[in-house]
Amino acid sequence: MSDPIIDLRSIRREFAAGDTQVVALADLSLSILPGEMVAIIGSSGSGKSTLLNILGCLDRPTCGTYRVAGKNVSELDADELAALRREHFGFIFQRYNLLGDLSAAANVEIPAVYAGTNARQRRTRAGQLLSRLGVADRGGHRPNQLSGGQQQRVSIARALINDAEVILADEPTGALDRRSGEEVLRILEELHREGRTIVTVTHDAGVAARAERIIELRDGKIVSDRRTATEATHMPAPAIPLGSRDSGTGWANASGRLREATRMALVAMAAHRLRAFLTMLGIIIGIAAVSSVVALGNASQRKVLSDISSLGTNTIEVFPGKDFGDARAGKIKTLVLADARALDQQSFIAGVTPTVSTSMTARYRGNESNVLVNGVGESYFQVKGAKLAMGRLFDADAVRNIERQVVIDDNTRKTFFADDQTAGIGRIIWLGTVPCRIVGVIAQQQGGFGSNQNLSVYLPYTTVQAQFTGDRSLRSVLLRISDDVSTTLAQDAVTTLLTQRHNAKDFVILNTDDIRRTITSTTQTLALLVAAIAVISLVVGGIGVMNIMLVSVSERIGEIGVRMAVGARRSDILQQFLVEATLISSIGGLAGIVLAVLLGVAINMAVPGFQVTYSPFSIGAAFLTSTGIGIAFGFFPARRAAFLDPVVALSRD
Repeated sequence: MSDPIIDLRSIRREFAAGDTQVVALADLSLSILPGEMVAIIGSSGSGKSTLLNILGCLDRPTCGTYRVAGKNVSELDADELAALRREHFGFIFQRYNLLGDLSAAANVEIPAVYAGTNARQRRTRAGQLLSRLGVADRGGHRPNQLSGGQQQRVSIARALINDAEVILADEPTGALDRRSGEEVLRILEELHREGRTIVTVTHDAGVAARAERIIELRDGKIVSDRRTATEATHMPAPAIPLGSRDSGTGWANASGRLREATRMALVAMAAHRLRAFLTMLGIIIGIAAVSSVVALGNASQRKVLSDISSLGTNTIEVFPGKDFGDARAGKIKTLVLADARALDQQSFIAGVTPTVSTSMTARYRGNESNVLVNGVGESYFQVKGAKLAMGRLFDADAVRNIERQVVIDDNTRKTFFADDQTAGIGRIIWLGTVPCRIVGVIAQQQGGFGSNQNLSVYLPYTTVQAQFTGDRSLRSVLLRISDDVSTTLAQDAVTTLLTQRHNAKDFVILNTDDIRRTITSTTQTLALLVAAIAVISLVVGGIGVMNIMLVSVSERIGEIGVRMAVGARRSDILQQFLVEATLISSIGGLAGIVLAVLLGVAINMAVPGFQVTYSPFSIGAAFLTSTGIGIAFGFFPARRAAFLDPVVALSRD
């Protein structure tokens, strides 16, 4: 006689019921040989289902020893138990337990997926089994499109997909009509004749009579174990030693399970489209907000820096007075042309221009208006980054010869020569009582401080000193610093030089780089503030993902139980729900990025001169962020699903 494939010794199973313990199985011992067809009968509450759950490694006994093919089941961990269910047992349930979102063929393939069988082999095998069981033409149908008998045949095919040698059937005909029930029993007998071990739990005496051996339970104990008149007509198949089959490990199998998890996640999302969309919505808004804030912040900084550059790139300006707002600054006359020339000799200076200024009335024909008269050097326009719109600029000869050449700004042109195609070039404009010839027009400069609506004209500083102010002191000295020199170091050097020349620090320096850094820092702070708000929305979206996934786990406990019963590892369940959460977040992230880009295009069209751009880095970071949210906030629900007890999950179906 061969060794038992199933051997139970002194198995006891107790359940807590309030403050008491209910004994479902009481010191039960049982052996089943390979190839036997056994029926377990008994009244409701006798322990039949509990015994079947222990036999199928869905439940563990409170005490006692259970061996399968000589292997002590109590020594196996969760994944080893899953391998046992997957490779050696096939389950047939009373209520079929088919997954409603999958076709009949896909339901049959599930155990093979977890076994690591490649897609082509498992599809071929599933088709063969469905054909053998007479439902080949129903392989593409969902369970709700099948009759009860057809669903049970699909369930049997699923039990056979991994060539299980032990078939555990729980009331296999209980939900079927008489004709369908007979067909299922005929299939079980055929499997028995092939040498498979069949263990059937039933309350139907007619079903039990088809078995070779009938075991009756009462109050968790075996009260009868008898052979029937049915003769064995099979050749018992040798039991396959545990661990001899493919365990489904390795890169190929792992990638196959990942593909299956992804497919199942997409199926679940498609089945609950509205829920999936609402879950994504928080991620979409959060990613769009963060991406837009970053892009808008960068665009604002570029605009500010561009505006500051229009005032003069890398410039510092020296004014008389001990500090800004010094009331006595107008009486300080120590800043003179010699200072400008001394500064021009320094290696770190790229350009120097003295400046003087005064206000007066400008007249052209019958029009007059107040203007700011700026006396500057020939390099002033280069230092300030001014652009010539029409005409020309005055040169060094004009400065040296104290010529009355004037360059007007765009506001002056609009005031006096709005209808003149020549923009007044070559015309004489009176500044006070001094006639000056217009030689050029500079384009309107962006940015700056104070009103840019003021009228300004520019003459050689020598002309302004000689013709207008009669004062040899300077309003300021404007310096352009070489691009490879720090403006801070340059400011220190200028301060040292002028202090030595004046024997005192009677001047103040305006460093445009300080202004640029201050404004940039301010815009960064504001962008950070808004980004923090956007990040909060992302966190809220992540919590939404977690909540919805927890709801999904609760709704799909029955599915989880079925998957575990047919051999899913904890890692498979964890992976499935984690992939679903990650897909929801990733798709939401992509949608958020698209929304942010569309928003940027709309802003660019609505606000000329303001360019919102998205770098590949920011887009990649946004996508990785959304994916990370799915992983981080989906892990807890996925882990909760993975650690469900199979028998508890099945009982909640």
